[in-house]
Amino acid sequence: MREIITLQCTECKRKNYSKTKNKKTMTERLELNKFCAFCRKHQPHKEIK
Repeated sequence: MREIITLQCTECKRKNYSKTKNKKTMTERLELNKFCAFCRKHQPHKEIK
């Protein structure tokens, strides 16, 4: 039931990370604070399709 998702920076809109998540236990979209190499600082990254 795990699905591969992509995380996109909210500032520069670049796709930086990929991650797996369990669709049964986590139904809402994931948002993590990750380092963006293009912005060169920690930014919130949201899950996209």
